[in-house]
Amino acid sequence: MPPTASRVTTAVTTIRPAVVGKLNERQVLRLLQTRGPMSRAEVARESGLSAPTVSKAVASLLKAGLLEEADAPELARGRPAPRLRLATSSTQVFGIAIDVGHCEVVSAGLDGVLHGDTLKVPTPGTYPELIDVLEDSLRELMAKPGMTTLGCGVSLPGLVDFRKASGVLSPNIPMTNGHSPAADLARRLGIECTLLQESHALCLAERHYGLARGLDDFAVLDVGAGVGLGVMLGGRLLKGNSGLAGEIGHVTVVASGGRKCGCGNFGCLETVASDSALAYHASRKLNRAVNADEVIELAKSDAVDLTAELEEIAGYLAIGAAAVVNLFNPQVVFIHSPLLDIDPGLLVRVVERVGQRALPPTFADCRLLRAEGSKCQGAVAGIIQHLTDAVAPDVV
Repeated sequence: MPPTASRVTTAVTTIRPAVVGKLNERQVLRLLQTRGPMSRAEVARESGLSAPTVSKAVASLLKAGLLEEADAPELARGRPAPRLRLATSSTQVFGIAIDVGHCEVVSAGLDGVLHGDTLKVPTPGTYPELIDVLEDSLRELMAKPGMTTLGCGVSLPGLVDFRKASGVLSPNIPMTNGHSPAADLARRLGIECTLLQESHALCLAERHYGLARGLDDFAVLDVGAGVGLGVMLGGRLLKGNSGLAGEIGHVTVVASGGRKCGCGNFGCLETVASDSALAYHASRKLNRAVNADEVIELAKSDAVDLTAELEEIAGYLAIGAAAVVNLFNPQVVFIHSPLLDIDPGLLVRVVERVGQRALPPTFADCRLLRAEGSKCQGAVAGIIQHLTDAVAPDVV
């Protein structure tokens, strides 16, 4: 019997050229997002890609509308090479922040820089009216001559199921329950739209345009009409099984005798540590209904004395922030709240109380800062990320 021939196994690559091309596009795009405008030669040098590879990736990104070329500053000698940058002069994306009293709409370039002022529209009473109002606002911005619109990000409060891209439970804007404003606007306008939970939007805003640039582990405590929490761990948003993680506002902090929350329970954190909580106290003092937007202006103008009530809110806010510090051990906890506009010293007092409640080693390893990003900026960051992933995914 002849000797058995040895079997030689040859490794066969399964990486297709198209996949490699997309990865190259991703690398070029990310380099320009982090470093700003660069020439093709600079992109090749910094990325380690060959000049032909860079040219091919750039051509694809220019065609997709994600990049544009701009003239470089004139040099003493020679003709300056054109510089590549994220599309902004003739390309726009939209950011929408849906909230209780009003909605905000912005236009921005792919560099995240806003085009003009923020458009504010009152939040209507029904969902069909909401979509009508937002559609009208966006069509007005889309009509700008010479501007191409690539997409829109929508920030929504409450529980958002990212698998279904729809609102699930919004105690403060229940008309959005079971609906997807992003999908409905996409159908009406014919552009790409993506839906973000508002605390997640704030995380993206802070990481791309605020104080969290370069941080991989941080949290954003959003204190508005309700109380939400966004957490970035290892550079990724903590979403949970279906995107519903972070609802710290519905943790019970008043075990007995607490007010009823919009979620149906009693004594939730947001009933004692939010704009709505302050509005509740103001309404009782003034014997008339005061909403969350109005109470901020009343308190800032000293039209009603809410000093004691604000201190009580600060105490409960510290309880929530201390829980975040203990649970997630973040580098920074950012607090996003118009309540901080009322009293410049409020954040200092909250930090002091957090120090009294959080575990000392964990608190010593964390800073508490006021957030700089906005929900509209987060919505813009969300649609830019969505468009980037569509053209050049992280994982293909």
